[in-house]
Amino acid sequence: MAAHLSSGRVNLTALREAGRRELREFLDKCAGSKAIVWDEYLTGPFGLIAQYSLLKEHEVEKMFTLKPGRLPPADVKNIIFFVRPKLELMDIITDNVLREDRGRSPQRDFHILFVPRRSLLCEQWLKEQGVLGSFIHREQYSLDLIPFDGDLLSMESESAFKECYLESDQTSLYHAAKGLMTLQALYGTIPQIFGKGECARHVANMMIRMKREFPGSQNSIFPVFDTLLLLDRNVDLLTPLATQLTYEGLIDEIYGIQNTYVKLPPEKFAPKKQGEGGKDLPTEPKKLQLNSAEELYAEIRDKNFNAVGSVLSKKAKIISAAFEERHHAKTVGEIKQFVSQLPHMQAARSSLANHTSIAELIKDITTSEDFFDNLTVEQEFMSGIDTDKVNNYIEDCIAQKHPLIKILRLVCLQSVCNSGLKQKVLDHYKREILQTYGYEHILTLNNLEKAGLLKPQTSGRNNYPTIRKTLRLWMDDVNEQNPNDISYVYSGYAPLSVRLAQLLARPGWRSIEEVLKMLPGPHFEERQQLPTGLQKKRQHGENRVTLVFFLGGVTYAEIAALRFLSQMEDGGTEYVIATTKLINGTSWIKSLMDKLEPAPF
Repeated sequence: MAAHLSSGRVNLTALREAGRRELREFLDKCAGSKAIVWDEYLTGPFGLIAQYSLLKEHEVEKMFTLKPGRLPPADVKNIIFFVRPKLELMDIITDNVLREDRGRSPQRDFHILFVPRRSLLCEQWLKEQGVLGSFIHREQYSLDLIPFDGDLLSMESESAFKECYLESDQTSLYHAAKGLMTLQALYGTIPQIFGKGECARHVANMMIRMKREFPGSQNSIFPVFDTLLLLDRNVDLLTPLATQLTYEGLIDEIYGIQNTYVKLPPEKFAPKKQGEGGKDLPTEPKKLQLNSAEELYAEIRDKNFNAVGSVLSKKAKIISAAFEERHHAKTVGEIKQFVSQLPHMQAARSSLANHTSIAELIKDITTSEDFFDNLTVEQEFMSGIDTDKVNNYIEDCIAQKHPLIKILRLVCLQSVCNSGLKQKVLDHYKREILQTYGYEHILTLNNLEKAGLLKPQTSGRNNYPTIRKTLRLWMDDVNEQNPNDISYVYSGYAPLSVRLAQLLARPGWRSIEEVLKMLPGPHFEERQQLPTGLQKKRQHGENRVTLVFFLGGVTYAEIAALRFLSQMEDGGTEYVIATTKLINGTSWIKSLMDKLEPAPF
């Protein structure tokens, strides 16, 4: 099945379709009525592949969340567990199966679907608990890369960064390589692979090995992608620590976007009724889906937040003018024409109302003194001011017991912008943090050090200024309204990762060899032979398509910067983005936090 380029974007529906097909095939193996028991973490990603209607077509009548105890009553023939291969989940499944009433008739059949891979360890565990034989079908569903948007794929593997950099566990890298092989099976072999970092090297090696081991994987599909760029997150530890300043980035920083959905405080979204004085305000958070299927969101998501207000007020004028047209509709034809446009206009009006409310919520935060002070310190660090001494603002925040994650983000940012901190400064911060927030956080500090985020300056010299100048990471005159450089996404700081992608496209990495050597991990280039007849002859003015794969997570601001490069008139390159996980500084640091639990006696 070949997938074609659609309107300047790679069409990712083929990938979604392949996922649906695999799901249908598995469900059909379990003949009869079914109930699915979900590992809660999987429901979000699955929702992006298959709607409930698809499950219903295949006789799925009930859905439950995986939890200990007896399974809820359900008059179905099959119980299917959809789970990640994690031992703690196997314990819950064992409990469910052992509590099943064997005396009931008719008996229910059990099946287990591991996502994204079967695990010998888990099956061995189930065997030791005496329940492995209860499962008729034990299969895997390779949900590697999930299409989140027209140009965005994510594995949604929340622990990938920690596994790779702290635990030397390469499972997620294997899944990334597998996902890339699936992608090549659908979209053709990618002729050029570039990479930077240890993990990037591993993924490229695994892809080359998989290709050797499955000679049948050489396909005759005309390649959609020209280049694959594999980037380790630890090549650029700075970017996720800084506060994102695009509209979508700020929504994620403040409210957290989960699988394209965001939950917002409901009071801003209550319908205003006359004279009721807001008696019964809704208490349930307002849940909205955010993707480029919504016209207005597609237009504003990647803008710097300071440029969003003017777009919203322009839109408001256009929409109210469109509704005014109804007074001018005189003839039946004109009235008909107006009525036919009504659903689209109403959708636009409600979309505008939602985004105006979200923008107001965000503005309340971005105009606060605390937000401004925090951002000022971030920007000083990123532009190289006072990175080598204890920072007063950070000390004050610790004294006032601001949220620990905020402190850790700032301290790590200072460390990264100084190629590590002087031992005296580092010890001072550590002592202050442990005395204020508790000694149980010593493990977290240790993890941050291991990951290279908060560490002593070993080489005795700070390479960041050289990297900053050579790669033009700090731009003083940034245009937020009509940007001409990617640095608008952080109001001055150009994400290092995206700068590397930009320079790879032109003039090529040879121009920055020296700086590449200062960044962690090897950089390399591999070429994959294409069968004759599939080599691309580029039409004049035709863009190259590059897939940028972030191993260890990517932020919405980086995605915005790559989209900005895709849209540049003279850019010549379109970007599709893939990642192990969509992250922001808070969720990323959280994934590295460990708490020493007090002894149970």
